[in-house]
Amino acid sequence: MLNIRYPLILPGMSWISTPELVAAVSNAGGLGILATGPLSSEETRNAIHKIRILAPEKSFGIGVTLLMPGSEENAKVALDEEVPLINVSLGKPDWIAQKAHGYGGKVLCTVTNATHAAKAINAGADALMVTGHEAAAHGGDVTSLVLVPSIADRFPQIPIIAAGGFATGRGLSGALSLGADAVAMGTRFATTVESPLADNVKRAISDPLNTESDTIYGKNFDGIPSRVMKSPAALKANRKPAPFPVVLYRAFEAAKYMNIPLWKVLPGLMTQYDKMYSVAQFGAATKAIQDATVSGDLIKGVQFVGQSQGLVHDIPKVEELVQRIIAEANTVAKENASKFEIK
Repeated sequence: MLNIRYPLILPGMSWISTPELVAAVSNAGGLGILATGPLSSEETRNAIHKIRILAPEKSFGIGVTLLMPGSEENAKVALDEEVPLINVSLGKPDWIAQKAHGYGGKVLCTVTNATHAAKAINAGADALMVTGHEAAAHGGDVTSLVLVPSIADRFPQIPIIAAGGFATGRGLSGALSLGADAVAMGTRFATTVESPLADNVKRAISDPLNTESDTIYGKNFDGIPSRVMKSPAALKANRKPAPFPVVLYRAFEAAKYMNIPLWKVLPGLMTQYDKMYSVAQFGAATKAIQDATVSGDLIKGVQFVGQSQGLVHDIPKVEELVQRIIAEANTVAKENASKFEIK
């Protein structure tokens, strides 16, 4: 369905999944998904053009989080540019699916439970990114070990990309055994040479002293349950939610920085308070995310990271990493197959 050589996906991660990293993953035989959260519609269009220059004739996608301001405009740009894959999260993809299917495009919906999966499929999703509790940022409350086979059993007709806890060939082989068709490796691809993630953060993730236990999962940081790297700033941010006036001020500052007009934010706050309060919290967290991701400041900043950081021990080039993962998965699959031979 995705027209790729290897079942490896780079998910859309803000300030990380840039055209350069997307192209590197697609050129290596996987599929990169552009993060459009920080981008205006014009920037999204330019990024799509750049990916096509860097990775000609290769399949790629873009991500849109429909709950966030500016996402619909970015989705329309993707449709206008006939992007092969559009990854939708936190919103109903029906109108995107209808238009994408018109030019042969596919829609991938990010889900964390069976209820969301059923709604996504009914709305026209062609595939699901099933995101377990281990994932960086906004994973669900069920681990991939249970969630992936459960969704695969409930919806056998739909292709599944497993996300959350995958960073090695063993993980890839395991995910395919659980019923997935591919895996997304956010933390692993973020810690590569081509990734724009701050070098200081790459070194922290790959440091042997930073294990799978050194993450925090909670909803107080950005309003949606999320997993971040354990640090003094992360511990403080997750202790309790910021007061609404502080959240509102920071959200407006973030909207100004990202060139999102305030008139796109204010109506939602007035008519959909609970939902938009979550959006405001996410906007308020933007500065802390950028401090870590872009500037490498792990004192003031907060970094999204998955529990798979415990499996990341180096900073390789994307091509080298992909070949290593595929070779390991191949070896593991053959070794495991021999254990189940019927005599």
